[in-house]
Amino acid sequence: MNGPEIAQQAKEQLAVLTGFKAETISSLYRDDTGWHINVEVVELRRTPDSSDILATYETLMDDTGNILSYRRSRRYYRGQTDQ
Repeated sequence: MNGPEIAQQAKEQLAVLTGFKAETISSLYRDDTGWHINVEVVELRRTPDSSDILATYETLMDDTGNILSYRRSRRYYRGQTDQ
């Protein structure tokens, strides 16, 4: 599988595992252990949208597109910027 296919698999599988909608991929790279993908997920929708609570999930996938591991590494408001 190539990068875009792996990224799509990560979004779909993480949504099933967590029950949250995967919004975007913020990083993707491959090394000897597999594909490392950071997936941004909406954990809580609010009004206004800028106060939605999002999370970054770090996933590790094998070459066939199966999640080997995942963990939430960060939680933040949509309108929050990194400092």
